[in-house]
Amino acid sequence: MNETDNILTLIAKNKLGIETLETRNSDRLDFHDVGVASLKEALHAAFMSGCEVGIQTPKASEAEIAAQH
Repeated sequence: MNETDNILTLIAKNKLGIETLETRNSDRLDFHDVGVASLKEALHAAFMSGCEVGIQTPKASEAEIAAQH
């Protein structure tokens, strides 16, 4: 599992009560009733996690960007 999958799994567990995001080929295990408030919290957590990763990721310089084209 990569870092993104780990973060999403933690959000699913903590905000939605979903134990895994792996497909288990069973409707009762793969489909969940989720309230909109919980869904909003989960989406917000995912967005904030993405912002945090973006802040920590070094940005390419203008010269590096120009060299790619």
